[in-house]
Amino acid sequence: MKTPGELFDLTGKVAVVTGGSRGIGRAVAEGLAAAGADVVVASRKLENCQKAATEIAGATGRRTLPVACHVGQWEDCDRLVEAVYDEFGRCDVLVNNAGMSPLYDGLPSVTEALYDKVHAVNARGPFRLSALIGTRMAEGDGGSIINVTTAGSLRPNADDLPYAMAKAGLNALTLGLAGAWAPKVRANLVLPGAFDTDITKAWGPDTKARIGTINPMQRIGQPEDMVGVCVFLASDAASYVNGAQVLVDGGFFRTL
Repeated sequence: MKTPGELFDLTGKVAVVTGGSRGIGRAVAEGLAAAGADVVVASRKLENCQKAATEIAGATGRRTLPVACHVGQWEDCDRLVEAVYDEFGRCDVLVNNAGMSPLYDGLPSVTEALYDKVHAVNARGPFRLSALIGTRMAEGDGGSIINVTTAGSLRPNADDLPYAMAKAGLNALTLGLAGAWAPKVRANLVLPGAFDTDITKAWGPDTKARIGTINPMQRIGQPEDMVGVCVFLASDAASYVNGAQVLVDGGFFRTL
């Protein structure tokens, strides 16, 4: 039987993290590397990916690969997969973390372009990456797919409805993937609540403070709060965890 240290050890694994240059993705990418994995940092801007990859490699000693990828574009997803397998020959962990939630002034103001862009980044891209990488995982040694959605997909509001709808689609994708290549490939869902990231910059200090007062943990989430659960789901410690939906919200949505 493996020790706890061995169960959580990701040495020899390769992890791909989309939206990995900042925020939750950046924290998770470094956490996976600290647990022993080589990490692919994927995001839209290559310069940001290179900076994050260099810093992660320096902090952990692991191999890193920066790849520019707009996950909302089908061809970019294909190129990312090819880059990963050309460099490492495998992928053991896929973290579909990239997301976007643009502001709008009332539901009638949502344009077709905004709606399509939000769906493409939050749902369509993860579908394509999961389909390609999950298939290769199943043909190889197996792996873990971790989809980062939002607790708001379970209780949507009118002010971010296209985003919540797209993430709800990602929730459904995850449950479908949990049976697609089992038992070799596991797929799980992580649903963060309010986190202090780029998406929340427009909220202002008053909104963040209000969340802190009504959240049982009395604060807003920080990117590093997502690291532990993602390392767990990526590791052998979660070998019997498949199709799980894990809220990481400080208890805010506990009445669901």
